[in-house]
Amino acid sequence: MTLIPCVRYFVYFMKTKFNIMKTNITTLFLLLFGTALFAQSSKVLPKEVQIKMALQVAPEESQANATVYGYDQKGELILLKKGTNNLICLADNPNKEGVKIDCYSTKLEPFMSRGRDLKNEGKSVTEIRDIRKKEVEAGKLQMPDEPSMLYVFTGDDKNLNPETGHLKDGKFRYVIYIPYATVEETGIPAKPHAPGMPWLMDPGTHRAHIMVSTPH
Repeated sequence: MTLIPCVRYFVYFMKTKFNIMKTNITTLFLLLFGTALFAQSSKVLPKEVQIKMALQVAPEESQANATVYGYDQKGELILLKKGTNNLICLADNPNKEGVKIDCYSTKLEPFMSRGRDLKNEGKSVTEIRDIRKKEVEAGKLQMPDEPSMLYVFTGDDKNLNPETGHLKDGKFRYVIYIPYATVEETGIPAKPHAPGMPWLMDPGTHRAHIMVSTPH
């Protein structure tokens, strides 16, 4: 075999091998990407299950008429059920480790939704606090004038029933927002002195709130 045919054969061989490798890499990428998308979407529970999940946190008499938000297949927060009372409930975010379900007064919605928006923009916890503080002080962000309730229910992923939305062995935390409340005014201590004892977090600030955690 002469030199020129050898060179041509070598070039042909390398191009063929490169094309095969490129095809394999592309196929592998598509498989991995598709698997990731499927895994994400498969974690999102059906609408009715998310609604049941979110409402288990609300007081029984308020569940039927509460507004409920949950997640679509893209992982975006969407309205699942429009309510008529003063409670908004959020189903668990399937893309976060652990289970966290919230219900809160509609008067807290401006504060809560602003926090979610800032978080989606990539702001840190400290940045979110600073931005909301400035906006509250400037009158751009409204805080409730009276005590407003937040219910938080947390637990392990393994204890969440994906068919019913029921969370077993979860832990409740009750939060009552009282903007600018102080220890002196309320008589509530700035830290708990016994399990389950109410205490005042961030006293004297726009986000002052009474914390009550249920002991296991």
